[in-house]
Amino acid sequence: MSMLVERLKREHGLLVEALNKVKELGVASKEGQQKLLSAKIGLLAHLKAEDGQLYPILHQDAKTNESLRRTVDLFARDMETVSKEALGFFEKYARGGSGLEFAKDFGRLYTILSQRIGKEERSLYPEYDKLHR
Repeated sequence: MSMLVERLKREHGLLVEALNKVKELGVASKEGQQKLLSAKIGLLAHLKAEDGQLYPILHQDAKTNESLRRTVDLFARDMETVSKEALGFFEKYARGGSGLEFAKDFGRLYTILSQRIGKEERSLYPEYDKLHR
């Protein structure tokens, strides 16, 4: 496994850990808000790393690999939705929140991010590793 993929997977784990802590603490608490901010910062840093280090290489490789091009395009389109949902959630709950609406929104965010993480680790990262160990 490449060092980049190892790092990105580690960041996935830290993001999931932070979100679990937010759920445990609740976003209404000061600690929960701090952990939510930490999760947002971690997610933004992760996305920046993917955009700066992973995707440019995959796009280059995709110029001569039609299957990879379709995969990369699909992931890019999906990321637009994921990013919009995640940033909307972080903005909405930046100053706290509670109750059923938070639980519903948090569950949705958690599901979206978990699915994305799973797809990246099962499909996209192995494609990168095949070409760049």
